Amino acid sequence: MNIPGVPGEGFKTVGQIDGTDTVLFFTGQRRIQRQGEVMKIGWIGLGRMGSGMAENLIKAGHQVTVYNRTPGKVRALGEQGARAAGAVADACRGDAVVTMLADDAAVESVVFGNKGVIASLAKGAIHISMSTISVALSKRLAAAHADAGQRFVAAPVFGRPNVAAAGKLFIVAGGPPEVVEACRPLFEVLGQKAIHIADVPHAANLVKLSGNFLIASVLEALGEAMALVAKAGIDRHRYFDLLTSTLFTGPIFTNYGGLIAEQKYEPAGFAAPLGEKDIRLALAAAEMLRVPLPLASLVHDRLLTVIARGGEGLDWSALGKLAAEDAGLPSLR
Repeated sequence: MNIPGVPGEGFKTVGQIDGTDTVLFFTGQRRIQRQGEVMKIGWIGLGRMGSGMAENLIKAGHQVTVYNRTPGKVRALGEQGARAAGAVADACRGDAVVTMLADDAAVESVVFGNKGVIASLAKGAIHISMSTISVALSKRLAAAHADAGQRFVAAPVFGRPNVAAAGKLFIVAGGPPEVVEACRPLFEVLGQKAIHIADVPHAANLVKLSGNFLIASVLEALGEAMALVAKAGIDRHRYFDLLTSTLFTGPIFTNYGGLIAEQKYEPAGFAAPLGEKDIRLALAAAEMLRVPLPLASLVHDRLLTVIARGGEGLDWSALGKLAAEDAGLPSLR
């Protein structure tokens, strides 16, 4: 189906999930044709991911009002044209407000708190939750916004901070098609591809959690494999080059495999506690659906072990460090 006024462009249906069309957005030429669409956006959360994302929206010409508990990060974006919000409510005056926060507790605080998003967002305005949160909280958010006459889209992302800063994220969107379409001018700036996975927001959160479970499983496997060959005296870097130039050429292998080969776990692009949180949420969703995830339970315990051994500040690829330690290998760092 094409978008009126944009010949040859629009949504493309690529499949169905539970009878719902799965839709793929295209960027590229449409971004140029529709760049006149300016939205008034509130942005809440300027962490390692959120700062770069908000900056890209500012550069694209959108009117962005930013809120963060740390004022210094707000000032930095203010120098680039953002408006500073003194409170959550001040970021809820436009067409949409985006939350990009670390966990359920942080999202609950800004959404349901006194003068939070629910209390401050206008009827018909959109809350776009780009945080990786639980399925249960996403359902609660959708219900609360519906009761308040507001609209809600879940749009978690795949990509590390450098990818966010480059505007190359992969966005998984869940929500009614017309609401997701209203968010398209933002998604085109923030990501290289956005996929409308289902008409209910919480489906996007489940997909995101399942994706992070897959990534963590790869990290554990990579760590164990590298520990095996290293214990045998085989050079890690040659082994990494072999893997990534033959069968394992995807970005998860090339990016994270390089970190494990180099034993470079700081600074953390995605810290181990955040990884543990996501696998825990995936297990909770699986329990609710009565789906056993034995591998997820294993990976969750491995991430807990990384944290218990003092790895709170390490990247979650430190699963490779744990595998090396278990093998009795000396650490380079």
